[in-house]
Amino acid sequence: MSVVLAIAAKDLRQRLRDRSAWVIVFLAPVLISALMALAFNNNSEFRANIGVVDLDRGPAAVGLTEVLKSPELADTVHVRAYDDESAARRAVDAGGVHAAIVVPEGFSAALHGGRATPLTVLDSVDYGLQAQLARAVTESYVAQVNADRLSVATAVAAGAPQSDIPQLAVRAALLRLPEQVRAQGLPDDPLKVISYFGPSMGMFFVLFTVGFGARGYFVEQQQGTLDRISAAPVGRGALLIGKSVSTFVYSLAGLLTVTLVSWLAFGARWADPLGVAALSVAMAVCTVCLTALVIALVRTEQQAQGLASVLVFALVLLGGNFVFASGSTPMIRRLALFTPNGWALRGFTDLGTGVRGWDAVGAPLLGIAAFSAAVAAVTAVLLRLRKTT
Repeated sequence: MSVVLAIAAKDLRQRLRDRSAWVIVFLAPVLISALMALAFNNNSEFRANIGVVDLDRGPAAVGLTEVLKSPELADTVHVRAYDDESAARRAVDAGGVHAAIVVPEGFSAALHGGRATPLTVLDSVDYGLQAQLARAVTESYVAQVNADRLSVATAVAAGAPQSDIPQLAVRAALLRLPEQVRAQGLPDDPLKVISYFGPSMGMFFVLFTVGFGARGYFVEQQQGTLDRISAAPVGRGALLIGKSVSTFVYSLAGLLTVTLVSWLAFGARWADPLGVAALSVAMAVCTVCLTALVIALVRTEQQAQGLASVLVFALVLLGGNFVFASGSTPMIRRLALFTPNGWALRGFTDLGTGVRGWDAVGAPLLGIAAFSAAVAAVTAVLLRLRKTT
């Protein structure tokens, strides 16, 4: 055991003497995470400025405006009135509002007459989510009005007197559609940008230690250091374990440093510190396995650097280290499940939105463990084949 620790300590001292190692694993991820936190700090809350052009002036149009100004939407939607469609279009193009709803003339009469008069939503390519919100509100409102009309018509057809129609209409207006989508069992805490990009950038730069570790192995091999260590009363296994321990400690220190600085300096929040530690340990172990895989696949220092770079960028691009996973395509989200960093970011996202314990990190830890086990198995086969050739 003392031999393993001595080898690990020797490797760590060599890395800590290298200034680039300090910059890449400790300084760079903290600085980039801070820049991202500052850049996206004002975008953590979703807001929608919606313009309304009321060309109808009828009760149905007034009701739609009241829905947009309702207490349920007060924290999300801000309404601005415009006299005509051209003014609203100019406001949308200039960014004065994110989207605008045009209520055509005769909208109220069409609803009461049973005809369909579509509403127009003016949108911008820069604010797609706000336009979707505007469309969802208008479609839901029209559906609710039609449901109210159907309720009254059904009551009249069943024998209700015509004199009761106003009272029936009032009662129907208090009802809601029987099928509505509501979020259940979801955490209430919003995800802060730094809570995602802090660990994301930490993992991105820690993965670069794969290249450092592999290059260092071949440099020592060229210098004869490995042969001298092997000639000593030290088994080859102790040598590999010692180098693995140094890579593990170095990677884990980098990840924990980024998460601590993100928490203390930039306000990152995760519901379960033990979950953060578990994910960091799992990623450090995975880094060790990836380093061993690169060493088993290549024969020179240059090959190790090239393969490690390709491997790292493939993982971070597929895993979602540069963009929020929710903002990527469904195919990319599925491919992220084949990467350890993709699983880890899923765990950090759940922890950042208030999920605790095994519910947050259980599946990510199993996913990272499965990836690490597969890499270790492939590495063992390659090393065995190398010995026989």
